[in-house]
Amino acid sequence: MAKNEEEQTLIEQNAAFVANMAEVYDTSQKIWTRFLEAQNEQGAPTNLDPLNTMPAWVELTRTMLDHPQDMAAETLRYWEAQGKLWQAATLRWLGAPDATMPELPHMAAAGKRFAHKEWSENALFDYLKQSYLLTSGWINHTVHTVGEMHPRDRKKAEFYTRNFVEAMNPANFFALNPEVMEATLEQKGENLVRGLHMMLEDLERGKGQLLIRQTDMDAFEVGRDMAVTPGKVIWQNDILQLIQYAPATDKVHSIPLLIVPPWINKFYVLDLNDKKSMVKWLVAQGYTVFMVSWVNPTEKQKNETWDSYLTKGTIAAMDKVLEETGVSKLHLAGYCIGGTLVGTLMAYLSKRKDTRVASTTFFTAQLDFADAGELQVFVDDHTIKAVDEEMEKGYLPAQKMASAFNMLRSNDLIWSYVVNNYMLGKDPFPFDLLYWNADSTAMPAKVHHFYLENFYDENTFAHGDLSVLDTPITLADIKGPVYHVATREDHIAPAASVYAGARQMEKAKVRFVLSGSGHIAGVVNPPAAGKYQFWTAPDLSPVSLQDWMETAEETPGSWWTDWDEWLSERSGRMVNARTPGAKLGTLEEAPGAYVKVRFDKQ
Repeated sequence: MAKNEEEQTLIEQNAAFVANMAEVYDTSQKIWTRFLEAQNEQGAPTNLDPLNTMPAWVELTRTMLDHPQDMAAETLRYWEAQGKLWQAATLRWLGAPDATMPELPHMAAAGKRFAHKEWSENALFDYLKQSYLLTSGWINHTVHTVGEMHPRDRKKAEFYTRNFVEAMNPANFFALNPEVMEATLEQKGENLVRGLHMMLEDLERGKGQLLIRQTDMDAFEVGRDMAVTPGKVIWQNDILQLIQYAPATDKVHSIPLLIVPPWINKFYVLDLNDKKSMVKWLVAQGYTVFMVSWVNPTEKQKNETWDSYLTKGTIAAMDKVLEETGVSKLHLAGYCIGGTLVGTLMAYLSKRKDTRVASTTFFTAQLDFADAGELQVFVDDHTIKAVDEEMEKGYLPAQKMASAFNMLRSNDLIWSYVVNNYMLGKDPFPFDLLYWNADSTAMPAKVHHFYLENFYDENTFAHGDLSVLDTPITLADIKGPVYHVATREDHIAPAASVYAGARQMEKAKVRFVLSGSGHIAGVVNPPAAGKYQFWTAPDLSPVSLQDWMETAEETPGSWWTDWDEWLSERSGRMVNARTPGAKLGTLEEAPGAYVKVRFDKQ
């Protein structure tokens, strides 16, 4: 009887596996059909190399051919290393008790994608892992070091090479990933069924393009779980809403603070939740805080320009802040591209002898783009033309920008989710920061073109060739007190690049601060968390950031307290707390309607 029950169980398991595989096949067909429909709707691509990678590959090939001896030596070292690896693996397969994988040159770090025990305990999978790490490390090292190349070509070749080797990671393939194979056997293929249903849903959300979810998209809601600091929308036009936050103290500094966030992402990264919110913390320190909430643009914003984002955007918001508070000066803070906009504004206001800004703060804002990080690989004359073609409706679709940012960290933001979601069939973990990261925005075409051409491609602000509002401006035109924050591990606004821009503000009194961590965590670092550290040094005469670091003083914890001390000294007397919209009136509760518009639900 027990044998019959065992046979019956086996039959049922096999039947379940067959049924799941049939559903996998059916769902795969639906995915493929939806993808082809999207391709037909878009038509055949007119540009087969929109990112203009071919010149970099041609230059890399030429460089390799020009250095045959170096290439031969590197290739010999690679195969010697592979031989040692194979020897160690063979000994392990034969059961040698002390067989261990050797330390080999240029091997890449294993990382968390090889965390499953089988990658180390199983001799076959361990060899597969080690061989990949050796090969990928060797490829990346060779591209980085061979011969002489133009820095921009080298950077582009390195970037796309890294993305290629990350795509070739054995963990990305069903038959080579022990964790996926184990889950498939244990769950009789149900993981693949769940995963492909998830893929089909993501394909629909992306309107035919795969929009990989990085978190539970139903776990959060803007205005309910995040962006919850109390306040009111007190004014708006067709490109922004102006939020005034409610006071948390009886007395406040007389000079208010206006924050200009990036329009590449949404402002609520500065107000994620009660524990992480910079806005809430600033209000608790007695500041009257105003926030620009940019519109998520459509064809209605097709005629907006960098100049209109200055006039209808920041200048209009400044006017309303001063009108609402009844004072003559305000503090201005800009984050990322919002800081780039603020930088051009401050240079323009200086030329106009407009002194309404009491101080300026920059959060990871690039102003000198000579070495502007990995995003620069996407920008040259050819790619700008390709982007212009993408923006024929007057705006760049949000998914294009989201894809570019995800490529900067493809292992973490693409491939790990491909495996977790589509192969293992697991729902992504609810994470507020990744929800915000997925809440992408579109770009107004003319604003975006101006940004790419004048900053990333030609670096006109640093070179003294930029004009805004019919006024020539340079970085040296910026005056007044400046608090300038860079983050040490920033891959979007590299700290050395931010430092180079700060040094060119010859007429300003700059306090440069280097924070630990990266573009987001280095900025959104509340003091209560007790994380990271920051460095300060009053002298900006050292030419390089590295030289500046030699004299800088390290302080544990968040730079927010240092900024508060600096800002409070310039914020005037204490006055009675201000009710939001007391003069201008209120339109709706914060965070307002503009920030809630999602491109994948338009």
